[in-house]
Amino acid sequence: MEGTRADFDLIGRIYEYCIGQFAAAEGKRGGEFYTAKSVVETLVEMIEPTKGRVYDPCCGTGGFFVQSERFIAHHQGRSEDLSIYGQERNHTTYRLARMNLAIRGIFADLRWNQEGTLKRDAFADERFDFILANPPFNISDWEGEALREDARWRFGAPPVGNANFAWLSHVYHHLAPAGVAGVVLANGSMSSMQSGEGEIRRAMVEQEAVDAVVALPGQLFFSTAIPVCLWILARDRSNGVARDQRLRDRRGEVLFIDARKMGALIPGSRKQKALSPEETARIARAYHAWRGEADAGAYEDVPGFAKAATREEIAAHNFVLTPGRYVGAGAAEDDDEPFEEKFARLRDELLAQFAEGRGLELEIEARLGEVQSLG
Repeated sequence: MEGTRADFDLIGRIYEYCIGQFAAAEGKRGGEFYTAKSVVETLVEMIEPTKGRVYDPCCGTGGFFVQSERFIAHHQGRSEDLSIYGQERNHTTYRLARMNLAIRGIFADLRWNQEGTLKRDAFADERFDFILANPPFNISDWEGEALREDARWRFGAPPVGNANFAWLSHVYHHLAPAGVAGVVLANGSMSSMQSGEGEIRRAMVEQEAVDAVVALPGQLFFSTAIPVCLWILARDRSNGVARDQRLRDRRGEVLFIDARKMGALIPGSRKQKALSPEETARIARAYHAWRGEADAGAYEDVPGFAKAATREEIAAHNFVLTPGRYVGAGAAEDDDEPFEEKFARLRDELLAQFAEGRGLELEIEARLGEVQSLG
C-alpha cells in the first residue's frame, strides 16, 4: 500500500509540474485555473485542514485539495478524515481537477457548474469546516443585479460591478458553526470605498467575520504582477479548535500581517516570485500563536510585520484593512503597483500628453492664422 501511495504521489507531482508549466506558458490566462503553489501552501498552513469537510467554490485544477492532503500527511493524520467538495465553471479546468485528484487517489465531490458558483450555488444547503478559494478578481459579469436579494449577502448586497465581496459573503455563508476559510483576493478589497464596499467591510468586522488579513508580495501569480491579499474568515471567533487545541476568544481583534517584503524570484525566472517554506511558516506561526495554539508559542506584535489591532483601531482607519496601516509600514509602501509597471505606465501617459499638447499647439496656431487672415 505504501508503494502504491508513493507511486500516486510521484505521478501527481509530475502532473502538477506540467500544469504549472502550462499555466506559466499561458500567462494571464494561466492564472484563471492555477494558483501559485506558495500561495496555496500559505493558506493551507494557516487554516490547518485536518479533519472535516473542505470546500473550494472555484476549484481550478484542485491545488488546494492536493495541498490539504499533504498537510494531513505531514502532521501524521489520515486522508480519510477529509471530505472534499468543489465546483468549477470551466469544463476543461474541471476535467484537469478530476484528473489531478484521481491520479493521487483522492476522492472528491467535484461538480461542473457552467453558470458559475455565484449564480447557481451547487451546494446551497451544505456547510463546510474549511473553505479555500482563489476566485477571479474584480469580475463584473456575475449577475449581480439579478442576485440583489440573495440570502448569502448578510453583510450587504455586493456591488453589481465587482464580485469580490460576493465571493467573501458566499464563502462565509457556507462555513460550518466552527468553520474557518482562507480567500485570495485583489488588494482593492481591503480598502475600496466604491459602491458600498466600505460598508460591507465594516459590517464584516463588526459582525466578527474577519480573523486575519495578510498582504502578500507582487509577482506570485502568472496572471498578474500586482500583489494580492489573503482574507481569513472564521464563523465563531469566541473559541474553536485547531489540531485538537482549543483556541482563544479573538472577538474585538483582527490580526494583520504584512508579508510584502517576502518572496524571491524562482530560479530561472525573471518575473515570478515564490515564498520560501520558512516565510510561509513564519506567516502561519504568527497566526497560530495569535489565535492561541499552544505549540506556536506566545504571540507578540512585530513592528513592520504583524499587529493585533482592536476594533477601535480599525474604526479609526475607517475600516480599511490594509496591513501596512497597522503594522507600522510606511504609507509609501501601500502602493499596489510594481515599480516597473508604474514607470512604464506613467511614461506612456506623459508621452501621450506631450503628443496631445503638440497637437493643441498646432490647432491653436492654425486658428490664430484664420483669425489673422479675416482681419
